[in-house]
Amino acid sequence: MKMAELISHIYRDNVGHWIIQSNEEHSVGVTRLASRFAGEFGMSEWGKVLGQLHDKGKESHAFQQHIKKESGYEPGIKVCGNYNHAFIGGVLARKLYGKSADIFFVNQIVSHHTGLHDYDEIEGILNQDIPAEVNINIGKEKLNVPAFKIQTNDFHHLARMMFSCLVDADFLDTEAFMDKESSMLRRNKTTLYELLPLLENKLKDLKAKADNSNVNAIRNQVQQQCIKMSDTEIGFYSLTVPTGGGKTLSSLVWAMKHAIRNGQKRIIIAIPYTSIIVQTASVLRSIFGEENVLEHHSNVDPEQIKDERLQEKMKLATENWDYPIIVTTNVQLFESMFSNKPSVCRKLHNIVNSVVILDEVQTLPMDYLQPVVDSLKTYHKLFNVSFLFTTASQPVLSGLIEGCNPKAAFRGIDHITEIIPSEFKLHDKLRRVKLSINNEGRTYDEVAEMLSKHKRVLCIVNTRRDARELYARLPQEGITLHLSKMMCPAHISETLDKLKKALKDDTNEVIRVVSTQLIEAGVDLDFPVVYRQEAGLDSVLQAAGRCNREGKNGLSTTYVFSLSKEHNLPRGDMQAANNARLSLSAGMDWFDPKAMTLYFKQLYCRKECFDVKGMKHYLYNPKEICFATAAKEFQMIVDNGINVIVCWRNSFELIQQLLEKGPSYMLIRKLSKYIVNITKTDFKTLLDMGVVSEKKEGLFVVDYKQQYDEHIGLRIDNNWANEVLIQ
Repeated sequence: MKMAELISHIYRDNVGHWIIQSNEEHSVGVTRLASRFAGEFGMSEWGKVLGQLHDKGKESHAFQQHIKKESGYEPGIKVCGNYNHAFIGGVLARKLYGKSADIFFVNQIVSHHTGLHDYDEIEGILNQDIPAEVNINIGKEKLNVPAFKIQTNDFHHLARMMFSCLVDADFLDTEAFMDKESSMLRRNKTTLYELLPLLENKLKDLKAKADNSNVNAIRNQVQQQCIKMSDTEIGFYSLTVPTGGGKTLSSLVWAMKHAIRNGQKRIIIAIPYTSIIVQTASVLRSIFGEENVLEHHSNVDPEQIKDERLQEKMKLATENWDYPIIVTTNVQLFESMFSNKPSVCRKLHNIVNSVVILDEVQTLPMDYLQPVVDSLKTYHKLFNVSFLFTTASQPVLSGLIEGCNPKAAFRGIDHITEIIPSEFKLHDKLRRVKLSINNEGRTYDEVAEMLSKHKRVLCIVNTRRDARELYARLPQEGITLHLSKMMCPAHISETLDKLKKALKDDTNEVIRVVSTQLIEAGVDLDFPVVYRQEAGLDSVLQAAGRCNREGKNGLSTTYVFSLSKEHNLPRGDMQAANNARLSLSAGMDWFDPKAMTLYFKQLYCRKECFDVKGMKHYLYNPKEICFATAAKEFQMIVDNGINVIVCWRNSFELIQQLLEKGPSYMLIRKLSKYIVNITKTDFKTLLDMGVVSEKKEGLFVVDYKQQYDEHIGLRIDNNWANEVLIQ
């Protein structure tokens, strides 16, 4: 069979004609794209090899018979032999480039439909013969030596990046043939250079409308310093600004000017909580327009976008992040960096030559701190990524990071440039709050009584149980709200919107809120008084940032309180964080950044390991990389609970669709806004009560609508709260 006759993809058009993409056409298209993508980090020829070899196996008689049968082109044809095509390109890559090239060619090619394999699976895959009809007379490419120095912990990221170049090239070329409308929607992206004037106009407008308060003067000072410091080389930077200092827009103007200066293509903002993502994305859309900001997290419903063309464009953009501005979660970003799946890894090559803002960076989980920090170093060194760490509570990520034993120690980032010099003394200039600390254990009734003495007050606690118990004891007058993750995401978003509107209305005299930590960082709220249950220093200061945010009440107070022993802190990291705070000198100014540095060093000293899942073991030996195992183990949020779908608002209709039509990707995305994660103990209780059932495999629904309370969310009517579940 001639090369031009070999089918790579085939479909029937509206008038019944068969449209064929030859394997040669597909190979040329993928080679062009993969080479271009890899060229962004100086490995164009390596990407070319992947494109040339990835579908050589489609030349086999078995594959040609298979595609003709499955497409209906020749439904009666007999398929003789193994039609799996991916292994053939891998065998050819081994023959051409030797075993040493396995890490960059072989695994990527044999895995481009299934996902990267562990090293010990590769030999078994390659132990197959190439069919005689496959043309093996292929020229060997002269491979350039990368300009960067590769260390042992870099190899797995570089291999995964090559995989990303191949799989996205494969997806895109296939889409261009099979779905031309979708392919066209991916074109004509706006550049950061074109978007910059929109941001500059917004900043001028805000400045013109702002009053002459001390807070606004400092925000302007921070902004100007960010503009000044944007004219810098690709590297690591931090923006340490007290809450209310205008961090969001200042970091954005720095990132945009820095990216343009260094020829970087996009800005990726990674945020720990979806509540902050929604808030941040809304601000960005108001500046740049809906069509230039991609919001990518589990609770996004693209169908909320009214413009159907833009709706489809956003769906496509979530696949590979080919967009100028992306707002996503830390989990989405870092789990993609450690994934082995083609659909997840597609986006990685579009992180190359970007600016990444890690917002509220103090929330990076200590259990994964070493592999996370190592990945940041690799992406900076190999892929020209600048990182900006933004927070009011800057952790220690540079130099030698030491735990409670020598084995835990690892080398952090060599140098991080702080944008705001210490002589600005922002912690003094933006001092709007004093701390009042009482370590005497209080009962729920006592704390509720203290809260009831204030007309407007926010209380942040550590567990769902504490939030529920305190809320139940507050007088139900004015606007009294509860926030915890016993409420589904849609309910939380609605309650936050209600709260923000209420706070802006001076006629609302009484506003009392009890919340878990989900409200603590990044959510723009302003209360005259805040109470915070004992916690780490970063959490205490984040809570204080919700107090007197605009500085209109002189010096307000944030009260730090303890609950009595029967309601004390859960063990683990939260207890360690509180102990680290207590170890600081009593006379120390906790708002001083130096105190935060000491606090994190104290916290790290209590940590036995910064790589609890052993990523070093799975990934840091270039000859024995376990991509699949590492991807399975790397979970930034350890989910020991069970997800249940609750009956609240629009979920009734969605649950009915689930029962009638079964699960689909878009339906599950929509239902995710009505999910509550509960402990196994609570799940058993609901099961015993007969109020939860499995509608489809792995999809549980709380059928009894009275079980979901309009104020506190999902109820479990026994002593469920003894099972501590953070947030």
